Amino acid sequence: MTTFTRDNMSRRQFFISSAGAAGATGLWASTSGARKATRRERPNILFLMTDQHRGDCLGVNGNSVIHTPNLDRIAQEGACFQRAYSSTPTCTPARAALLTGMSPWGHGMLGYSRVAHSYPVQMPQLLRDAGYHTLGIGKMHWSPQRHLHGFHRTILDESGREQSVDFRSDYRSWFASVAPALDPDATGIGWNDYRAAVYALPEALHPSRWMGDVAVNFLEGYDRPEPFFLKVSFARPHSPYDPPKRWMDYYEDAALPEPFIGDWANRYRERSDDTFNIWHGDMGGEQVRHSRQGYYGAVSFIDEQIGRTLEALEKRGWLENTLILFTSDHGDMTGDHHLWRKSYAYEASAHIPMLMRWPEGLGGQPGQVLTEPVEIRDILPTFLEAAEIPIPDLVEGASMLPLTRGNNDNWRTYIDLEHDVCYHVRNHWNALTDGKTKYIFNAYDGEEQLFDLNSDPGETRDLAGHADHSAQLRLWRNRMIEHLEPRGDAWVKNGKLALRKHSILHSPNYPKETTG
Repeated sequence: MTTFTRDNMSRRQFFISSAGAAGATGLWASTSGARKATRRERPNILFLMTDQHRGDCLGVNGNSVIHTPNLDRIAQEGACFQRAYSSTPTCTPARAALLTGMSPWGHGMLGYSRVAHSYPVQMPQLLRDAGYHTLGIGKMHWSPQRHLHGFHRTILDESGREQSVDFRSDYRSWFASVAPALDPDATGIGWNDYRAAVYALPEALHPSRWMGDVAVNFLEGYDRPEPFFLKVSFARPHSPYDPPKRWMDYYEDAALPEPFIGDWANRYRERSDDTFNIWHGDMGGEQVRHSRQGYYGAVSFIDEQIGRTLEALEKRGWLENTLILFTSDHGDMTGDHHLWRKSYAYEASAHIPMLMRWPEGLGGQPGQVLTEPVEIRDILPTFLEAAEIPIPDLVEGASMLPLTRGNNDNWRTYIDLEHDVCYHVRNHWNALTDGKTKYIFNAYDGEEQLFDLNSDPGETRDLAGHADHSAQLRLWRNRMIEHLEPRGDAWVKNGKLALRKHSILHSPNYPKETTG
Protein backbone atom coordinates (compact mmCIF):
# COMPACT_ATOMS: atom_id res chain seq x y z
CA MET A 1 0.00 0.00 0.00
CA THR A 2 1.35 3.41 -1.00
CA THR A 3 0.57 6.36 1.23
CA PHE A 4 1.27 9.97 0.52
CA THR A 5 0.70 13.48 1.76
CA ARG A 6 0.33 16.78 -0.02
CA ASP A 7 3.96 17.53 0.80
CA ASN A 8 5.54 14.36 -0.56
CA MET A 9 3.53 13.86 -3.75
CA SER A 10 3.93 16.05 -6.79
CA ARG A 11 1.05 16.60 -9.20
CA ARG A 12 2.77 14.45 -11.84
CA GLN A 13 4.14 11.66 -9.64
CA PHE A 14 3.13 8.05 -10.31
CA PHE A 15 1.59 6.08 -7.51
CA ILE A 16 -0.14 2.72 -7.10
CA SER A 17 -3.48 2.87 -5.34
CA SER A 18 -4.05 0.74 -2.29
CA ALA A 19 -6.50 -1.36 -4.31
CA GLY A 20 -4.45 -1.37 -7.51
CA ALA A 21 -3.13 -4.36 -9.34
CA ALA A 22 0.60 -4.63 -9.80
CA GLY A 23 1.75 -2.24 -12.47
CA ALA A 24 -1.43 -0.14 -12.45
CA THR A 25 -0.88 3.55 -11.84
CA GLY A 26 -3.16 6.38 -10.92
CA LEU A 27 -1.58 8.67 -13.48
CA TRP A 28 -1.99 8.38 -17.20
CA ALA A 29 1.48 7.59 -18.56
CA SER A 30 2.94 10.41 -20.59
CA THR A 31 3.66 9.70 -24.23
CA SER A 32 6.96 10.78 -25.68
CA GLY A 33 7.41 12.93 -28.72
CA ALA A 34 4.79 14.44 -30.99
CA ARG A 35 1.34 13.00 -31.50
CA LYS A 36 1.49 10.30 -34.14
CA ALA A 37 -0.55 10.32 -37.32
CA THR A 38 -3.82 8.45 -37.00
CA ARG A 39 -5.33 5.78 -39.19
CA ARG A 40 -8.00 7.10 -41.53
CA GLU A 41 -10.93 5.35 -39.92
CA ARG A 42 -13.84 6.63 -37.93
CA PRO A 43 -12.58 7.23 -34.41
CA ASN A 44 -13.52 5.37 -31.29
CA ILE A 45 -15.48 7.58 -28.91
CA LEU A 46 -14.74 7.54 -25.19
CA PHE A 47 -17.31 9.53 -23.26
CA LEU A 48 -16.30 10.12 -19.64
CA MET A 49 -18.62 11.79 -17.19
CA THR A 50 -19.06 12.38 -13.50
CA ASP A 51 -22.18 13.21 -11.51
CA GLN A 52 -22.57 16.55 -9.72
CA HIS A 53 -19.08 17.86 -10.57
CA ARG A 54 -18.55 21.60 -10.13
CA GLY A 55 -16.97 23.33 -13.08
CA ASP A 56 -14.36 24.96 -10.85
CA CYS A 57 -13.14 21.64 -9.45
CA LEU A 58 -10.47 20.96 -12.06
CA GLY A 59 -6.86 22.04 -12.04
CA VAL A 60 -7.12 23.17 -15.65
CA ASN A 61 -10.02 25.47 -14.70
CA GLY A 62 -7.80 27.40 -12.33
CA ASN A 63 -8.22 25.42 -9.12
CA SER A 64 -4.72 25.18 -7.66
CA VAL A 65 -5.78 22.92 -4.78
CA ILE A 66 -7.57 20.04 -6.45
CA HIS A 67 -5.51 17.14 -7.83
CA THR A 68 -6.82 16.21 -11.30
CA PRO A 69 -3.74 15.52 -13.46
CA ASN A 70 -5.44 13.07 -15.81
CA LEU A 71 -8.39 15.30 -16.57
CA ASP A 72 -6.04 18.25 -16.91
CA ARG A 73 -4.02 16.36 -19.48
CA ILE A 74 -7.12 15.78 -21.63
CA ALA A 75 -7.47 19.54 -21.82
CA GLN A 76 -3.76 20.20 -22.28
CA GLU A 77 -3.72 17.86 -25.28
CA GLY A 78 -7.08 19.03 -26.55
CA ALA A 79 -9.36 21.80 -25.33
CA CYS A 80 -10.99 23.13 -22.21
CA PHE A 81 -14.37 24.77 -22.73
CA GLN A 82 -14.39 27.26 -19.87
CA ARG A 83 -17.99 28.40 -20.28
CA ALA A 84 -19.85 25.11 -20.28
CA TYR A 85 -23.27 24.76 -18.68
CA SER A 86 -26.03 22.35 -17.82
CA SER A 87 -29.24 24.00 -18.94
CA THR A 88 -31.43 22.13 -16.44
CA PRO A 89 -28.99 21.33 -13.66
CA THR A 90 -30.37 18.18 -12.08
CA CYS A 91 -29.61 14.59 -13.01
CA THR A 92 -32.48 13.41 -15.21
CA PRO A 93 -33.14 16.48 -17.41
CA ALA A 94 -29.41 16.80 -18.00
CA ARG A 95 -29.31 13.17 -19.10
CA ALA A 96 -32.24 13.76 -21.43
CA ALA A 97 -30.18 16.52 -23.05
CA LEU A 98 -27.21 14.14 -23.36
CA LEU A 99 -29.40 11.51 -24.95
CA THR A 100 -31.13 13.77 -27.46
CA GLY A 101 -28.93 16.81 -28.14
CA MET A 102 -31.99 18.96 -27.44
CA SER A 103 -32.81 21.97 -25.27
CA PRO A 104 -35.05 21.55 -22.21
CA TRP A 105 -38.09 22.69 -24.19
CA GLY A 106 -37.10 20.40 -27.05
CA HIS A 107 -36.79 17.16 -25.06
CA GLY A 108 -39.57 18.24 -22.75
CA MET A 109 -38.06 18.02 -19.25
CA LEU A 110 -38.13 21.45 -17.64
CA GLY A 111 -37.22 20.05 -14.24
CA TYR A 112 -36.57 16.82 -12.40
CA SER A 113 -38.68 14.08 -13.96
CA ARG A 114 -38.24 10.68 -15.62
CA VAL A 115 -36.15 10.27 -18.74
CA ALA A 116 -38.74 9.11 -21.25
CA HIS A 117 -38.82 5.55 -22.56
CA SER A 118 -37.82 6.70 -26.04
CA TYR A 119 -37.10 9.81 -28.09
CA PRO A 120 -36.98 10.32 -31.85
CA VAL A 121 -33.23 11.00 -31.49
CA GLN A 122 -31.06 8.95 -29.09
CA MET A 123 -27.27 9.06 -28.88
CA PRO A 124 -26.46 5.32 -28.47
CA GLN A 125 -28.99 4.31 -31.11
CA LEU A 126 -27.60 6.70 -33.72
CA LEU A 127 -24.05 5.45 -33.14
CA ARG A 128 -25.13 1.82 -33.10
CA ASP A 129 -27.07 2.26 -36.35
CA ALA A 130 -23.92 3.73 -37.90
CA GLY A 131 -21.86 0.65 -37.05
CA TYR A 132 -20.43 1.43 -33.63
CA HIS A 133 -20.28 -1.11 -30.83
CA THR A 134 -21.92 0.67 -27.89
CA LEU A 135 -21.41 0.07 -24.16
CA GLY A 136 -22.55 2.17 -21.20
CA ILE A 137 -20.91 1.71 -17.81
CA GLY A 138 -22.13 3.23 -14.55
CA LYS A 139 -24.98 5.62 -13.90
CA MET A 140 -27.45 6.10 -16.75
CA HIS A 141 -30.38 7.30 -14.57
CA TRP A 142 -32.96 6.07 -17.04
CA SER A 143 -36.41 4.67 -16.39
CA PRO A 144 -36.67 1.74 -16.38
CA GLN A 145 -33.04 1.30 -15.39
CA ARG A 146 -32.37 -1.57 -17.82
CA HIS A 147 -33.69 0.26 -20.87
CA LEU A 148 -30.87 0.54 -23.41
CA HIS A 149 -31.79 3.50 -25.66
CA GLY A 150 -29.62 1.86 -28.33
CA PHE A 151 -26.69 0.57 -26.29
CA HIS A 152 -25.71 -2.99 -27.04
CA ARG A 153 -25.25 -3.37 -23.29
CA THR A 154 -25.15 -1.37 -20.08
CA ILE A 155 -23.27 -2.35 -16.90
CA LEU A 156 -24.94 -0.32 -14.20
CA ASP A 157 -24.18 1.40 -10.92
CA GLU A 158 -27.36 3.28 -10.08
CA SER A 159 -26.31 4.51 -6.63
CA GLY A 160 -29.38 5.30 -4.55
CA ARG A 161 -31.84 3.88 -7.08
CA GLU A 162 -31.60 0.36 -5.63
CA GLN A 163 -34.85 0.31 -3.69
CA SER A 164 -36.95 -1.27 -6.45
CA VAL A 165 -37.84 -4.88 -5.70
CA ASP A 166 -37.26 -5.86 -9.32
CA PHE A 167 -33.89 -4.14 -9.85
CA ARG A 168 -30.38 -4.58 -8.55
CA SER A 169 -27.52 -2.87 -10.32
CA ASP A 170 -24.52 -4.74 -11.68
CA TYR A 171 -22.30 -3.07 -9.10
CA ARG A 172 -24.52 -4.31 -6.27
CA SER A 173 -24.60 -7.80 -7.76
CA TRP A 174 -20.81 -7.82 -8.05
CA PHE A 175 -20.47 -6.51 -4.49
CA ALA A 176 -22.72 -9.29 -3.17
CA SER A 177 -20.64 -11.88 -5.00
CA VAL A 178 -17.25 -10.73 -3.69
CA ALA A 179 -18.22 -9.43 -0.23
CA PRO A 180 -21.47 -11.18 0.76
CA ALA A 181 -20.96 -10.51 4.46
CA LEU A 182 -20.48 -6.73 4.03
CA ASP A 183 -22.94 -3.86 3.68
CA PRO A 184 -22.29 -1.68 0.60
CA ASP A 185 -23.78 1.27 2.50
CA ALA A 186 -21.66 0.76 5.62
CA THR A 187 -20.25 4.30 5.49
CA GLY A 188 -23.67 5.57 6.54
CA ILE A 189 -23.83 8.73 4.41
CA GLY A 190 -27.01 9.34 2.41
CA TRP A 191 -27.41 9.96 -1.32
CA ASN A 192 -28.14 13.68 -0.88
CA ASP A 193 -26.29 14.13 2.40
CA TYR A 194 -24.17 17.21 3.12
CA ARG A 195 -21.83 15.23 5.39
CA ALA A 196 -18.59 13.51 4.37
CA ALA A 197 -16.81 10.44 5.71
CA VAL A 198 -14.00 8.07 4.81
CA TYR A 199 -15.24 5.06 2.86
CA ALA A 200 -15.75 2.41 5.53
CA LEU A 201 -14.84 -0.65 3.43
CA PRO A 202 -11.73 -1.79 1.54
CA GLU A 203 -10.99 0.56 -1.33
CA ALA A 204 -11.30 -2.25 -3.87
CA LEU A 205 -15.05 -2.35 -3.14
CA HIS A 206 -15.69 1.35 -3.76
CA PRO A 207 -18.08 1.99 -6.69
CA SER A 208 -15.66 4.46 -8.29
CA ARG A 209 -12.91 1.83 -8.24
CA TRP A 210 -15.33 -0.75 -9.66
CA MET A 211 -16.14 1.67 -12.48
CA GLY A 212 -12.46 2.02 -13.34
CA ASP A 213 -11.99 -1.75 -13.26
CA VAL A 214 -14.92 -2.38 -15.61
CA ALA A 215 -13.73 0.27 -18.08
CA VAL A 216 -10.16 -1.06 -18.06
CA ASN A 217 -11.37 -4.63 -18.52
CA PHE A 218 -13.45 -3.60 -21.52
CA LEU A 219 -10.54 -1.84 -23.20
CA GLU A 220 -8.06 -4.60 -22.48
CA GLY A 221 -10.37 -7.25 -23.94
CA TYR A 222 -12.04 -5.44 -26.84
CA ASP A 223 -11.46 -7.42 -30.03
CA ARG A 224 -14.32 -6.44 -32.32
CA PRO A 225 -13.55 -4.95 -35.76
CA GLU A 226 -15.93 -1.99 -35.47
CA PRO A 227 -15.10 1.22 -33.58
CA PHE A 228 -16.53 1.50 -30.09
CA PHE A 229 -18.60 4.07 -28.29
CA LEU A 230 -17.84 3.68 -24.59
CA LYS A 231 -19.67 5.78 -22.02
CA VAL A 232 -18.13 5.66 -18.53
CA SER A 233 -20.47 7.47 -16.17
CA PHE A 234 -19.29 7.75 -12.56
CA ALA A 235 -21.90 8.13 -9.81
CA ARG A 236 -19.56 10.35 -7.72
CA PRO A 237 -18.64 13.04 -6.64
CA HIS A 238 -22.42 13.21 -6.07
CA SER A 239 -23.00 12.49 -2.40
CA PRO A 240 -22.19 10.46 -0.45
CA TYR A 241 -18.86 12.26 -0.22
CA ASP A 242 -16.97 9.09 0.73
CA PRO A 243 -13.47 8.86 -0.74
CA PRO A 244 -10.92 6.30 0.47
CA LYS A 245 -8.95 7.40 3.50
CA ARG A 246 -5.82 8.27 1.51
CA TRP A 247 -7.77 10.81 -0.53
CA MET A 248 -9.55 12.25 2.49
CA ASP A 249 -6.15 12.59 4.14
CA TYR A 250 -4.71 14.24 1.04
CA TYR A 251 -6.98 17.25 1.58
CA GLU A 252 -6.73 17.29 5.39
CA ASP A 253 -4.54 20.39 5.49
CA ALA A 254 -5.28 21.74 2.02
CA ALA A 255 -6.27 25.36 1.51
CA LEU A 256 -9.77 24.46 0.36
CA PRO A 257 -11.76 27.45 -0.92
CA GLU A 258 -14.24 28.97 1.47
CA PRO A 259 -17.83 29.20 0.26
CA PHE A 260 -19.03 32.18 -1.71
CA ILE A 261 -21.73 34.01 0.24
CA GLY A 262 -23.72 36.55 -1.74
CA ASP A 263 -25.01 39.86 -0.45
CA TRP A 264 -28.42 38.43 -1.33
CA ALA A 265 -28.00 35.00 0.33
CA ASN A 266 -29.20 35.66 3.87
CA ARG A 267 -32.59 34.18 2.90
CA TYR A 268 -30.89 30.77 2.79
CA ARG A 269 -29.08 31.00 6.12
CA GLU A 270 -31.76 29.17 8.11
CA ARG A 271 -31.67 25.39 7.81
CA SER A 272 -34.40 24.08 5.49
CA ASP A 273 -35.19 21.05 7.69
CA ASP A 274 -33.69 18.77 10.33
CA THR A 275 -32.46 16.04 7.98
CA PHE A 276 -29.00 15.54 6.56
CA ASN A 277 -30.21 16.19 3.00
CA ILE A 278 -31.09 19.87 3.43
CA TRP A 279 -31.22 22.16 0.43
CA HIS A 280 -30.25 25.29 2.32
CA GLY A 281 -28.72 26.22 5.66
CA ASP A 282 -25.63 27.81 7.16
CA MET A 283 -23.90 24.78 8.64
CA GLY A 284 -20.79 26.69 9.69
CA GLY A 285 -17.33 26.90 8.21
CA GLU A 286 -16.05 23.68 9.77
CA GLN A 287 -18.86 21.59 8.26
CA VAL A 288 -18.51 23.21 4.83
CA ARG A 289 -14.79 22.52 4.88
CA HIS A 290 -15.26 18.88 5.85
CA SER A 291 -17.91 18.39 3.17
CA ARG A 292 -15.56 19.87 0.59
CA GLN A 293 -12.70 17.74 1.83
CA GLY A 294 -14.75 14.63 1.05
CA TYR A 295 -15.99 16.10 -2.23
CA TYR A 296 -12.49 16.99 -3.42
CA GLY A 297 -11.27 13.54 -2.41
CA ALA A 298 -14.07 11.94 -4.43
CA VAL A 299 -13.08 13.98 -7.51
CA SER A 300 -9.41 13.00 -7.22
CA PHE A 301 -10.25 9.33 -6.74
CA ILE A 302 -12.29 9.45 -9.95
CA ASP A 303 -9.44 11.24 -11.74
CA GLU A 304 -7.26 8.30 -10.76
CA GLN A 305 -9.73 5.83 -12.31
CA ILE A 306 -9.88 7.93 -15.45
CA GLY A 307 -6.09 7.81 -15.58
CA ARG A 308 -6.20 4.00 -15.44
CA THR A 309 -8.81 3.98 -18.22
CA LEU A 310 -6.76 6.24 -20.47
CA GLU A 311 -3.62 4.25 -19.77
CA ALA A 312 -5.44 1.09 -20.92
CA LEU A 313 -6.55 2.92 -24.07
CA GLU A 314 -3.00 4.05 -24.76
CA LYS A 315 -1.55 0.58 -24.22
CA ARG A 316 -3.88 -0.77 -26.91
CA GLY A 317 -2.51 1.86 -29.33
CA TRP A 318 -5.89 3.56 -29.66
CA LEU A 319 -5.24 6.90 -28.02
CA GLU A 320 -4.65 8.70 -31.30
CA ASN A 321 -7.74 7.26 -32.92
CA THR A 322 -10.15 8.03 -30.11
CA LEU A 323 -12.23 11.14 -29.48
CA ILE A 324 -12.28 11.67 -25.70
CA LEU A 325 -14.84 13.95 -24.10
CA PHE A 326 -15.31 14.59 -20.38
CA THR A 327 -18.19 16.42 -18.72
CA SER A 328 -20.73 16.24 -15.89
CA ASP A 329 -24.50 16.49 -15.67
CA HIS A 330 -24.43 19.48 -13.27
CA GLY A 331 -22.51 20.88 -10.33
CA ASP A 332 -22.86 20.92 -6.54
CA MET A 333 -23.33 23.98 -4.32
CA THR A 334 -21.39 22.47 -1.36
CA GLY A 335 -22.37 25.40 0.84
CA ASP A 336 -22.03 28.34 -1.56
CA HIS A 337 -24.64 30.96 -0.59
CA HIS A 338 -25.77 28.55 2.18
CA LEU A 339 -27.13 26.26 -0.55
CA TRP A 340 -26.59 22.52 -0.97
CA ARG A 341 -27.12 19.99 -3.74
CA LYS A 342 -28.18 21.34 -7.17
CA SER A 343 -31.08 22.71 -9.30
CA TYR A 344 -29.97 26.35 -9.07
CA ALA A 345 -28.94 28.86 -11.72
CA TYR A 346 -25.78 29.74 -9.81
CA GLU A 347 -22.35 28.80 -11.09
CA ALA A 348 -21.65 26.04 -8.55
CA SER A 349 -24.79 24.25 -9.74
CA ALA A 350 -25.06 25.07 -13.46
CA HIS A 351 -21.43 25.54 -14.59
CA ILE A 352 -19.85 22.21 -15.53
CA PRO A 353 -16.48 20.89 -16.75
CA MET A 354 -16.17 20.23 -20.49
CA LEU A 355 -12.90 18.83 -21.85
CA MET A 356 -12.15 17.22 -25.20
CA ARG A 357 -9.19 15.53 -26.89
CA TRP A 358 -9.41 14.50 -30.54
CA PRO A 359 -7.44 12.49 -33.11
CA GLU A 360 -5.12 14.55 -35.25
CA GLY A 361 -6.95 16.11 -38.17
CA LEU A 362 -10.36 16.07 -36.51
CA GLY A 363 -9.94 19.27 -34.50
CA GLY A 364 -7.54 22.17 -34.30
CA GLN A 365 -4.27 22.59 -32.41
CA PRO A 366 -4.12 21.09 -28.90
CA GLY A 367 -3.96 23.09 -25.70
CA GLN A 368 -6.83 25.46 -26.37
CA VAL A 369 -8.95 27.32 -23.85
CA LEU A 370 -12.26 28.18 -25.51
CA THR A 371 -14.74 30.74 -24.19
CA GLU A 372 -17.82 30.25 -26.35
CA PRO A 373 -20.85 29.20 -24.27
CA VAL A 374 -21.42 25.48 -24.73
CA GLU A 375 -23.93 23.11 -23.19
CA ILE A 376 -24.72 19.43 -22.74
CA ARG A 377 -26.89 19.48 -25.88
CA ASP A 378 -23.70 20.07 -27.92
CA ILE A 379 -22.17 16.69 -27.06
CA LEU A 380 -24.33 14.51 -29.33
CA PRO A 381 -23.70 16.57 -32.51
CA THR A 382 -19.98 16.60 -31.65
CA PHE A 383 -19.95 12.80 -31.60
CA LEU A 384 -21.99 12.62 -34.79
CA GLU A 385 -19.61 14.90 -36.68
CA ALA A 386 -16.62 12.88 -35.49
CA ALA A 387 -18.32 9.64 -36.61
CA GLU A 388 -19.36 11.16 -39.96
CA ILE A 389 -23.04 10.65 -39.16
CA PRO A 390 -25.57 13.22 -40.42
CA ILE A 391 -26.94 15.37 -37.59
CA PRO A 392 -30.76 15.03 -37.40
CA ASP A 393 -32.81 18.20 -37.76
CA LEU A 394 -34.31 17.67 -34.29
CA VAL A 395 -30.89 18.10 -32.65
CA GLU A 396 -30.69 21.64 -31.27
CA GLY A 397 -27.07 21.58 -30.13
CA ALA A 398 -24.07 22.10 -32.39
CA SER A 399 -20.79 20.26 -32.80
CA MET A 400 -17.99 21.77 -30.75
CA LEU A 401 -15.30 20.50 -33.13
CA PRO A 402 -15.47 23.58 -35.39
CA LEU A 403 -14.74 25.75 -32.36
CA THR A 404 -11.44 23.93 -31.90
CA ARG A 405 -10.62 24.76 -35.52
CA GLY A 406 -11.24 28.47 -34.92
CA ASN A 407 -14.63 28.54 -36.62
CA ASN A 408 -17.22 30.15 -34.35
CA ASP A 409 -19.35 31.61 -37.14
CA ASN A 410 -22.99 31.71 -36.08
CA TRP A 411 -22.21 30.24 -32.67
CA ARG A 412 -24.75 31.21 -30.02
CA THR A 413 -24.14 34.44 -28.11
CA TYR A 414 -25.59 33.04 -24.87
CA ILE A 415 -27.21 29.88 -23.55
CA ASP A 416 -30.59 29.36 -21.87
CA LEU A 417 -30.93 27.74 -18.44
CA GLU A 418 -34.05 26.83 -16.46
CA HIS A 419 -35.47 24.65 -13.75
CA ASP A 420 -39.02 23.91 -12.73
CA VAL A 421 -40.01 23.82 -9.04
CA CYS A 422 -37.49 21.84 -6.99
CA TYR A 423 -37.34 21.50 -3.18
CA HIS A 424 -39.67 24.50 -2.76
CA VAL A 425 -42.10 26.45 -4.93
CA ARG A 426 -39.82 29.51 -4.77
CA ASN A 427 -36.93 27.60 -6.34
CA HIS A 428 -38.26 27.95 -9.88
CA TRP A 429 -36.41 30.03 -12.44
CA ASN A 430 -35.16 30.84 -15.95
CA ALA A 431 -31.73 32.24 -16.73
CA LEU A 432 -29.48 33.32 -19.59
CA THR A 433 -25.69 33.57 -19.63
CA ASP A 434 -22.81 34.08 -22.01
CA GLY A 435 -20.35 33.04 -19.31
CA LYS A 436 -19.53 36.70 -18.65
CA THR A 437 -22.90 37.98 -17.46
CA LYS A 438 -25.79 36.04 -15.97
CA TYR A 439 -29.46 37.05 -15.77
CA ILE A 440 -31.89 35.11 -13.58
CA PHE A 441 -35.68 35.47 -13.49
CA ASN A 442 -37.31 33.91 -10.44
CA ALA A 443 -40.67 32.69 -11.72
CA TYR A 444 -42.56 32.60 -8.43
CA ASP A 445 -42.26 36.27 -7.52
CA GLY A 446 -40.57 37.93 -10.50
CA GLU A 447 -37.35 38.79 -8.68
CA GLU A 448 -34.43 39.37 -11.05
CA GLN A 449 -30.74 38.85 -10.43
CA LEU A 450 -27.81 40.06 -12.52
CA PHE A 451 -24.19 39.04 -12.04
CA ASP A 452 -20.90 40.09 -13.63
CA LEU A 453 -19.09 36.75 -13.80
CA ASN A 454 -15.82 38.28 -14.98
CA SER A 455 -15.33 40.40 -11.88
CA ASP A 456 -17.48 38.31 -9.54
CA PRO A 457 -17.31 34.63 -10.51
CA GLY A 458 -18.79 33.64 -7.15
CA GLU A 459 -21.94 35.71 -7.81
CA THR A 460 -21.65 37.51 -4.48
CA ARG A 461 -22.91 40.91 -5.76
CA ASP A 462 -26.37 41.12 -7.28
CA LEU A 463 -26.38 44.06 -9.71
CA ALA A 464 -30.08 43.92 -10.59
CA GLY A 465 -30.99 46.74 -8.17
CA HIS A 466 -28.11 49.04 -9.15
CA ALA A 467 -29.16 52.05 -11.21
CA ASP A 468 -25.93 52.06 -13.19
CA HIS A 469 -26.73 48.54 -14.45
CA SER A 470 -30.35 49.24 -15.44
CA ALA A 471 -29.63 49.26 -19.18
CA GLN A 472 -27.81 45.94 -18.94
CA LEU A 473 -30.65 44.46 -16.91
CA ARG A 474 -33.17 45.64 -19.50
CA LEU A 475 -31.08 44.10 -22.32
CA TRP A 476 -31.03 40.70 -20.68
CA ARG A 477 -34.69 40.88 -19.64
CA ASN A 478 -35.66 41.56 -23.26
CA ARG A 479 -33.55 38.63 -24.37
CA MET A 480 -35.44 36.43 -21.91
CA ILE A 481 -38.77 37.72 -23.20
CA GLU A 482 -37.71 36.89 -26.75
CA HIS A 483 -36.60 33.42 -25.65
CA LEU A 484 -39.78 32.54 -23.73
CA GLU A 485 -42.46 34.32 -25.79
CA PRO A 486 -42.98 31.44 -28.27
CA ARG A 487 -44.07 29.25 -25.33
CA GLY A 488 -47.28 31.23 -24.80
CA ASP A 489 -49.04 33.36 -22.20
CA ALA A 490 -47.97 31.21 -19.26
CA TRP A 491 -44.45 32.44 -19.93
CA VAL A 492 -44.79 35.90 -21.49
CA LYS A 493 -48.02 37.91 -21.32
CA ASN A 494 -48.59 41.35 -22.79
CA GLY A 495 -44.90 41.60 -23.56
CA LYS A 496 -43.81 40.97 -19.98
CA LEU A 497 -42.37 37.94 -18.21
CA ALA A 498 -45.24 36.14 -16.51
CA LEU A 499 -45.16 34.88 -12.93
CA ARG A 500 -45.53 31.12 -12.55
CA LYS A 501 -46.81 30.20 -9.11
CA HIS A 502 -47.06 26.52 -9.91
CA SER A 503 -45.00 23.83 -11.58
CA ILE A 504 -44.80 23.41 -15.35
CA LEU A 505 -42.70 20.27 -15.35
CA HIS A 506 -43.00 19.24 -19.01
CA SER A 507 -43.17 21.04 -22.32
CA PRO A 508 -45.53 19.74 -25.03
CA ASN A 509 -42.51 17.95 -26.54
CA TYR A 510 -42.14 15.48 -23.66
CA PRO A 511 -42.89 12.02 -25.11
CA LYS A 512 -46.48 11.23 -24.28
CA GLU A 513 -46.09 7.61 -23.26
CA THR A 514 -44.53 8.68 -19.95
CA THR A 515 -46.55 11.84 -19.35
CA GLY A 516 -48.97 11.96 -16.45
